[in-house]
Amino acid sequence: MGGGWTGLVVAVVGVVGTLGAALLTQNRADRIKRLELQAAAEQRREEHQHAEKLLQAEQAQARQRESLELRRRCYIDLNTASRQFLTAMTNYLHALRNNVDVEASLEQLETSRSAYRDSYSEAQMIAPSPVLHASSTAKARLNTAYGKIKRIGPSLSGCVVELQALEDELHQKVWPYVGKQKDAMRADLGIESTD
Repeated sequence: MGGGWTGLVVAVVGVVGTLGAALLTQNRADRIKRLELQAAAEQRREEHQHAEKLLQAEQAQARQRESLELRRRCYIDLNTASRQFLTAMTNYLHALRNNVDVEASLEQLETSRSAYRDSYSEAQMIAPSPVLHASSTAKARLNTAYGKIKRIGPSLSGCVVELQALEDELHQKVWPYVGKQKDAMRADLGIESTD
């Protein structure tokens, strides 16, 4: 009976070993498959994060380009309106000096002043502080000169000396600040200084 039991035990151990090996193999295969699936999921997650970062970077660049273009258009309008307003004041003084086309020059002055106000209002919503500071200073100078010119009005028609003094004031006390405004806008746009 000892040999029979031994054979039976060997057979049972063999069967259990075979079945256990199959179970262990299956368990290992399942574990390897889980690890492969986890690795694939991790790689997909990393790829998704990378794609998301790229998309965010592209969107940020697009916003920067749009902001730059918006500021550029605003600055062109403000620079043009400032210079036209100043030129209209000079032309009005010339008209008064020569007593020619005073009404037409005054009308052009009012039109250019209105265009300047609109451009400045837009810049207040778009421009950063350094540009707003330079623009505010130029605006104060432009408005002061406009006020002086409007106060004298047609009463100085033909008064060459007084009108020349006002024109000199425009060139010495206003034009430089319009130039500083332009320089601040160029700096904000990353354009080299004109000096």
